[in-house]
Amino acid sequence: MSIDLTPWLAAVPAAAADAIAAARNALIACHENPDADTLGAALGVAAIIERHGGRATLISTDPVPTLYDFLSGMDRFASDPEEGADYDLLVVCDCGALDRLGGVLERHKALFERLPRVLVDHHASNTEGGARDWVDPDAAATCELVVLLAAKLGVPLDTAAGAMAAALMAGIVMDTSTFAHPNTTPRTLAVSAALVAAGAPLSDISRRLYRSKPDAQLRLFGRVLDRLEVTNGGRVIHSYLTDADLTATGTEPSHSEGLIDLLAQSETADVAILFKEAGPEATRVSVRTKPGGVDATVLTGAFGGGGHARAAGATITAPLAEARRRFLAEADRLADAVQRPAQA
Repeated sequence: MSIDLTPWLAAVPAAAADAIAAARNALIACHENPDADTLGAALGVAAIIERHGGRATLISTDPVPTLYDFLSGMDRFASDPEEGADYDLLVVCDCGALDRLGGVLERHKALFERLPRVLVDHHASNTEGGARDWVDPDAAATCELVVLLAAKLGVPLDTAAGAMAAALMAGIVMDTSTFAHPNTTPRTLAVSAALVAAGAPLSDISRRLYRSKPDAQLRLFGRVLDRLEVTNGGRVIHSYLTDADLTATGTEPSHSEGLIDLLAQSETADVAILFKEAGPEATRVSVRTKPGGVDATVLTGAFGGGGHARAAGATITAPLAEARRRFLAEADRLADAVQRPAQA
């Protein structure tokens, strides 16, 4: 069975598709602290380029989390480009801002500035706009866009014995919480149906990403949830994670995946916030908001971050305690500005 994606292929920019199809030696980059969407999109773009006779090098500043070890191809990611390689195209996947590439951007700034670039992304806060870039905030995941790119260029989704379809499905599952988030659209479902038809094991991917966790990770969740707090009459819920929590539970930073979504399940809170210690002078913040309430991009944008209206993040150059104080003050201010429904 095949799923017809023709109704959505006009959305694929010709400039981006042509550049990717013509690449002979592409460098494909993920954002720092990589998740399933940036990794899956990168693997999908690599498969497209290789199907067209090109070569692809995959890079990620940070190591691929062990959570994704079950997906074929995750061992392809290196921390830096190959020395002396004659790259002819840079493809950046799922980066709301180029500085999210992390340390690899600073280490190879001249190379990144020299190469022609295609940016494929779905973050509403993205202000990049090169001639070949494709930024579509209506997409639930960057992997959704890569599926359409593959279809536009005639690349079967079952390429690489189904590994391509599985990687792309993982990105969509992660960014929609298995189609539970309001970013899921008819196009998202059609693209996902096409991936399932190509062999993507949807049920297994969903189980591994959302319903299967090491005991150590559950202990980490317990520590963080045990210290949750609420402000603004329950409209803002928040908690924090420290390096000491990781040490005490024997976990790594990637094991915090899913914590913010648990906080966002609060019945009363309009805004859910998770603070993560990122060294002595930096704090990462993840935000989820409910429809009709605070725009998460406005809240995180006040601190140089971005993302989507209902899910966004930022990195604050401040210790955990100071970052919490400053960020919560702004969250409370924005929550106050949202009109509450009249009481019956």
